[in-house]
Amino acid sequence: MDIVLYALTALLYGGLAVAGWRAHRQTAAQPLLESVPPLPVGPRAGVAAAVGMSTSGRALLVVALLAHGALLHTTIFPQNAMVFGFAFALSAMFWLGVGIYWIESLFFPLDGLRLLVLPLACVASLLPLGFGGVRVLSYSAAPLFKLHFLIANIAYGLFAIAALHAVLMLLVERRLHAMRGSGSAPRSGAASDNDWLSSWLDSLPPLLTLEKLLFRLIAAGFVLLTLTLVSGILFSEQLVDRALRLDHKTVFAILSWLMFGALLTARKVSGWRGRAALRWVLASFVALLLAYVGSRFVFEVLLHRPVV
Repeated sequence: MDIVLYALTALLYGGLAVAGWRAHRQTAAQPLLESVPPLPVGPRAGVAAAVGMSTSGRALLVVALLAHGALLHTTIFPQNAMVFGFAFALSAMFWLGVGIYWIESLFFPLDGLRLLVLPLACVASLLPLGFGGVRVLSYSAAPLFKLHFLIANIAYGLFAIAALHAVLMLLVERRLHAMRGSGSAPRSGAASDNDWLSSWLDSLPPLLTLEKLLFRLIAAGFVLLTLTLVSGILFSEQLVDRALRLDHKTVFAILSWLMFGALLTARKVSGWRGRAALRWVLASFVALLLAYVGSRFVFEVLLHRPVV
């Protein structure tokens, strides 16, 4: 049964990603687009030409989310136990990321984000097939642990989508700076090779809208990350009579919490924005990834040791 869910999930994610990229490449190749001058203030010019998801595409994405969710449940919680590892962590993170994208896309045109997150989700959903040597957690039935696990995964899903937002915003900013530096649109000889990339970036909302979405995601993720740390401390105290274990996972989790907190504070106090803020978002996410996935990867794959 599991292999059927693996195949169905990867097929749906991969098929939707390929169909989306083909549609955008075809749109970029249309002569009509060459006559539409880009606006200098944001990626507005190509929004009208963006290729959104059809009703059937949205329905298929819901089916993919349901299949992926069922796959995670059957593989992480087999027979009242719990199996987990870095591959399962990435798979769960991108499952939630796709779900968050789906909700966002109901209100904003985020086709560019879809074309980035679906291929990543496709790959992540298959990782547990290759990295299944994980530790079985005997305390997974504890209600406090289940709450901690749920909150943590939602928080990491929010931060994963926020990191992808930051990547797209950096690409858009770089393109706009290049256009302003040249004083006009790129030369026709160079543009023909990059029309698909331009079409992809032009399918996004304006930078100010993306920025607003980014900090909403980070604020929500920060609240949940705070609850994750608190519930983790309470659970650790209940399990081993010790409130805080200063291992590498805890250190990186606290570091990422401090970094995201500093970012939100600087945003509130001084309106921090731009490339420096976006790079800070990515650095904070890397710290979180090291806490959540990196430690498990090192122990499971490199050291072949179970993770507590």
